[in-house]
Amino acid sequence: MPHGKPPAPGSTATATSEVDLMTLTGFEDVEQLESTIPCRSYDPEVFFAESPEDVEYAKALCRECPVREMCLQGALERREPWGVWGGELFVQGVVVARKRPRGRPRKTEVAA
Repeated sequence: MPHGKPPAPGSTATATSEVDLMTLTGFEDVEQLESTIPCRSYDPEVFFAESPEDVEYAKALCRECPVREMCLQGALERREPWGVWGGELFVQGVVVARKRPRGRPRKTEVAA
């Protein structure tokens, strides 16, 4: 998932990244590659979700991704400000364990 506006389909940037991904993963065609990378086949909004449950879902999608480590490294190098990248959650440019729900935290624990 690129940060900002994605390159136009068929552009050099898209073609180069697909070729690089195919070389790194060993896949022989773009369709096979696209079907194994979750961010290419799921709604991108999943990876920039607001709810903690949706964020955990996005992180789970990344667990089996063949380019997970490369994605995370790229996000760190680009200093991505937010979203799930390589199975990790970025909030204000920092990797955090989990997303807090909106609003102030409770002062006391809720009885179960």
